[in-house]
Amino acid sequence: MSKSILITGCSTGIGLYCAETLHNEGFKVIASVRNTEHLNHFETLGIPCVLLDLADEQSIQKGFTEALSLCDGKLDVLFNNGAYGQPGAVEDLPTDVLRKQFEVNFFGWHSLTTLAVKHMRENGQGRIIQNSSVLGLVALPYRGAYNASKFALEGLTDTLRMELANTNIQISLIEPGPILSEFRKNARIAFEEHININDSFHKTEYQAQLTRLKTQTAPQKFTLGPEAVYDKLLHAITAPKAKARYYVTFPTYFMGYLKRILSSAILDKILLKNR
Repeated sequence: MSKSILITGCSTGIGLYCAETLHNEGFKVIASVRNTEHLNHFETLGIPCVLLDLADEQSIQKGFTEALSLCDGKLDVLFNNGAYGQPGAVEDLPTDVLRKQFEVNFFGWHSLTTLAVKHMRENGQGRIIQNSSVLGLVALPYRGAYNASKFALEGLTDTLRMELANTNIQISLIEPGPILSEFRKNARIAFEEHININDSFHKTEYQAQLTRLKTQTAPQKFTLGPEAVYDKLLHAITAPKAKARYYVTFPTYFMGYLKRILSSAILDKILLKNR
């Protein structure tokens, strides 16, 4: 029997690509989206889809219950993917906006993960795969909220992996660098909505950030398509022993290496030149 997989954040980008491709490969995919407007697309593809808003505890509970019913009560894999980026300097970041970032990128994932762990313990096996980021390894200026959410995710996931070491529940992190998606579009919306750009000490830098977020081309030459994440996801799902971490794109491999060998001061200088 094919494995059943619940994927969050399937409206666009990585989630959408992975849901469609896994479905075409014969896996039993249950997609999840936040808005009803995206349900029709999955209906036309024949992929079961549930509403699941990671900022809403009741929606998480309801979405997970519906997902279980769609896979006949046995979920093999949870791929936590739904997230967004909130740009802005730390000093300009309202605390409530930081809480909102964590609600979606961290607390919602935790709630869903705990539901999955309980279910997988009862079934004696399972896999939980977290889609993190190179910004869970190193930080960049003006990405403090997103950096913090991914650093927190990395720590929580490492802890969970150790706590489940003596079970048949495998835990993996995927750490992409730049991937083609609507991430920058959504980040720009959050930027303009929540940060007082014109009155900030960082106004000049913010204008450069907005220009970068508005461009329609790939932000840097190492940007890959969502298929690069899919390749790692497929291994984490199917390998007898999934890896603890999967790097995706050259920047992630490179930054992971530099973090191991350089002092914080030298690494900061490199990151500041490539922000």
